[in-house]
Amino acid sequence: MKIINILFVAGICLLTLNGCLSTRHVLGQDDIDYDKASGGGRYSILQDHAPTGDIKVDHLPDLVPKWEPKSRGGNKSSYEVWGKTYQVMDSAKGYSAEGTASWYGKKFHGHKTSNGEIYDMYTFSAAHKSLPIPTYLKVTNLDNKQTVIVRVNDRGPFHGDRLIDLSYAAAARLDYHKKGLARVRIEAITPEQGEIYNPVNNVNEDIARSPESLPAKALPVTSSSVSVISTEQQFTHLQLGAFSAEQSADRLKQRLFESFDTAIKILVNQQDDGLFKVLVGPYSDANELTSWQEKLQKEGFGNPVRVVLIP
Repeated sequence: MKIINILFVAGICLLTLNGCLSTRHVLGQDDIDYDKASGGGRYSILQDHAPTGDIKVDHLPDLVPKWEPKSRGGNKSSYEVWGKTYQVMDSAKGYSAEGTASWYGKKFHGHKTSNGEIYDMYTFSAAHKSLPIPTYLKVTNLDNKQTVIVRVNDRGPFHGDRLIDLSYAAAARLDYHKKGLARVRIEAITPEQGEIYNPVNNVNEDIARSPESLPAKALPVTSSSVSVISTEQQFTHLQLGAFSAEQSADRLKQRLFESFDTAIKILVNQQDDGLFKVLVGPYSDANELTSWQEKLQKEGFGNPVRVVLIP
């Protein structure tokens, strides 16, 4: 009789998991831990993980820091998470810090970030608790000296003593995506309006005065070359990727056609170094270019880089 009763209770539990497991969930977590893991039901994946397969990020174009206004979302002077209050910095100028970096991936992919953008784990982005959104950062892995430039568009991480959460692609660029954590130095890059980023110099000198002060020879280009340049009105195309294999470029081209049909102009440009760069354009003015940049981001094509292609 006791065995029958036990089996009966077990059966009822299986049919009513929410009742029988109200204090200890299937992952062995309390209700409050479950709420945190699921973001109050926002995320269907409780335990974050990497994308399937060995993901390569060498083809992803480096971000070019530029002046951007603060986002409407994610920049309250203070906010509270899990009972703790955080203060948001008014400016990132001169900011640098060292600490532990983690990464976030599949669980958050496709969900909104703190400023309302869509998180894409295949772009170079980051979450930080207190920097203004957006902020560009140079991140250095202190163990292997690899660097990447990321754009902060999210808040976090809110567990442990971690300094920053990088996108999966950024973690892969720094070669710690299989370890989970890395010791990093982060340094803010804060261009003013009309200034441009010069990656040749160190982070404290990364801002160079804009093109009126530069000689014409500073930006040599040919019919087969693509360059990221300084003045917004000179940008002609948006670059979505650079691939060592032409087939990979063609796959991206096909995805673009599937999303936009004949409304989009696509160019696969082979560079002198053998890379196949996927570009869309040309665009006649900055407003048209900005409009298409937003369309592409909305459709999940990452953060296109503004470039110039001179015939």
